[in-house]
Amino acid sequence: MAHRPRIGILTGGGDCPGLNAVIRAATKSAMRLGYDVVGFLRGYEGLVDPVSYMPLDAHNTAGILLEGGTILGSTNKGRFTSLVGEGERVQIDPQLVSQAATTVRQLGITGLICVGGDGSLGIAQQLHEHGVPVVGVPKTIDNDLCCTAFTFGFDSAVATATDALDRLHTTAASHERIMVLEVMGRHAGWIALHAGIAGGGDVILIPEIEWTFENVCRKVMEREAEGKRSTLIVVAEGAQQPGGGLVHAGCSGEGQVKLGGIGDIVGREVGRRLGRDVRTVVLGHLQRGGTPTPFDRMLATEFGAHAARLVHEGRFGEMVCYTPPDIASVLISAAIGRLSTVDPRGSAVQAARALGIGFGDDEDDGPFEGGAARSPGNV
Repeated sequence: MAHRPRIGILTGGGDCPGLNAVIRAATKSAMRLGYDVVGFLRGYEGLVDPVSYMPLDAHNTAGILLEGGTILGSTNKGRFTSLVGEGERVQIDPQLVSQAATTVRQLGITGLICVGGDGSLGIAQQLHEHGVPVVGVPKTIDNDLCCTAFTFGFDSAVATATDALDRLHTTAASHERIMVLEVMGRHAGWIALHAGIAGGGDVILIPEIEWTFENVCRKVMEREAEGKRSTLIVVAEGAQQPGGGLVHAGCSGEGQVKLGGIGDIVGREVGRRLGRDVRTVVLGHLQRGGTPTPFDRMLATEFGAHAARLVHEGRFGEMVCYTPPDIASVLISAAIGRLSTVDPRGSAVQAARALGIGFGDDEDDGPFEGGAARSPGNV
């Protein structure tokens, strides 16, 4: 056993449901291919001094398929920080890269499976360029990574947001209220869009579509003219305010802007303009936690098994991806540095518009027959 080749696994960036399913699948698959497996703790930090890792086997990965989070731990701070969407990608300190490469070599790691989003895979690409045998697995609840139809964690986040909307429907209807639900989605509105449609939302505000308070209020009044006295507004945290500008909730220790608060702004302004009682709910990290959905368990399992196979075949510098109905792979370099965002002309948006869901822009619905209620002076 001591002479068997080794595969390493780490989970970087934010946590999400399905990470443990990847660890389990990669471990079981690798062992059947003749490898020992080690997991590095706290993401890339586990690769450098003091090196921290744990052996992975059938015993300590049993039962983790349905557990949220990651048994290896993760971090989106520290020495290996890599940002996306805030400017140019951060180049990792060459000394850190050298230390990581030394760790991989000294531990006899045949291939290192790196699970993460755009930033974490950007780090993986830099390690690959310095000779570290890397295979990538895409992970993000935002579903904004290119070259894969879906990332695991997204479906679970949508399920959480949809459940919240289901619950808000009843309290909103009981009190004839406008309810605002703020969901995650830093640069892409996939969670807001999918949950908004699946949860019967009435207005969806996302980063990809410019919106105004006038149009949001107009949609509310259109609904009231039809006898609908409650409205659900879903807003992605990255939806910019009219006129531009993200709503910040401070900065992380690494200088990355933390988003949050757009829901409160929408709720206050809509309430002020319409003279209505508006309540706001922010889901925040509830979307990252909990048991993964069956779809995410399946996708994460296929990703983990395919990643072990890529290592076995020596196909380093590649990332597994989902191209329905198959699991395939692409170069990591092709998948990072550009985000997958909602197409304002795409089928999901068009389906939502066909149902009368508003996006706060001038394309919302046709002429309004509500008389004076349409006057800008009333919104």
